[in-house]
This record gives sequence, C-alpha cells and structure tokens, in this order.
Amino acid sequence: MLITPAFAQAAGGQASGASMLVQMLPLVLIFVIFWFLLIRPQQKRMKDHKAKIDAVKKGDQIVTGGGLVGKVVRVDDVYVDVELAPGMKVKAVRGTLSDVVDPMTAKPAND
Repeated sequence: MLITPAFAQAAGGQASGASMLVQMLPLVLIFVIFWFLLIRPQQKRMKDHKAKIDAVKKGDQIVTGGGLVGKVVRVDDVYVDVELAPGMKVKAVRGTLSDVVDPMTAKPAND
C-alpha cells in the first residue's frame, strides 16, 4: 500500500480520441496489407479465369474440373460438349471447366 489512491487515479486518467486512433491504426494497417497481398490478386485471378472460360469456342482444348482433357465440339450457354476420344463425346457444365489449353504450347499425351 505504498501508492495512495490519488496517485493511482492521476496515472491513467487521460483518454482521448488520439489514443483510440493509435489503437486502431495496426488493425487498419493489417487489413490494407491483406487487401494488397491476398484479396486483390485473388479477385484478379478469378476475373481472368471467368473471362477465359466465357471465351471458350468450338475447337479449343480444355481441362475439366475432374481432370479430363478434350476438344470442345459444341458450346451452349450452360453446357459444353467435349470430345475426349474419336467418337466419344461427353457433356460438361461450362462452370466446371478449369482451364483452356493452348494447343501450340501443349505437349502431346504420349511423349
């Protein structure tokens, strides 16, 4: 009991708007860092992927979400007909396509 109640009250008596700003600044800084390092690049990737899938046309080589690789035979608003082998066609939902493969850079499957 060396500290009297009067000294204890004077030590923590000041609270101002500036101290609240100093307390919130690290949280705002963390959010800004997350925005530029995680959220913004992910949104850009999603936008590019959607544009690539929306641009699918007949003759493109695609990869489905299940890992099947084939050539697009017919394109609809919702579905895509994919030829996996000569004479073997399947219908895939357009939203499940994961990639459009450039035939010039793709390696043949048997190499």
